[in-house]
Amino acid sequence: MDTAVKAWLLARLGKTTDVTDLEARYTRLGKARAVAIEVLWERYAELRDNPTGVTVTNVVAINTTANLAAYERQIASLEAGEYPAPDETVTHTEPAIGYVHLIPRPRR
Repeated sequence: MDTAVKAWLLARLGKTTDVTDLEARYTRLGKARAVAIEVLWERYAELRDNPTGVTVTNVVAINTTANLAAYERQIASLEAGEYPAPDETVTHTEPAIGYVHLIPRPRR
């Protein structure tokens, strides 16, 4: 894993992510996008397995359903191919901008 891939993964997953774990996953999976998606699915599963809300009456209320939704959006954007990774070849499927030169036809 080169420095560009490592920087891309840390930007998507957070700077506190274990780099040795990322390198092992990258060696196994071969693509940065696959590594990011796998890590996010694991984080999502861990958060989903815990209670989404805790309330201590008149003291504190914690709700993590917004975090679940944020993970879902981030996973969906990566699975859709947004944010090209440095180890991916970028192919533009958008139409190119060009011009057309119109020439008037001679009158009869």
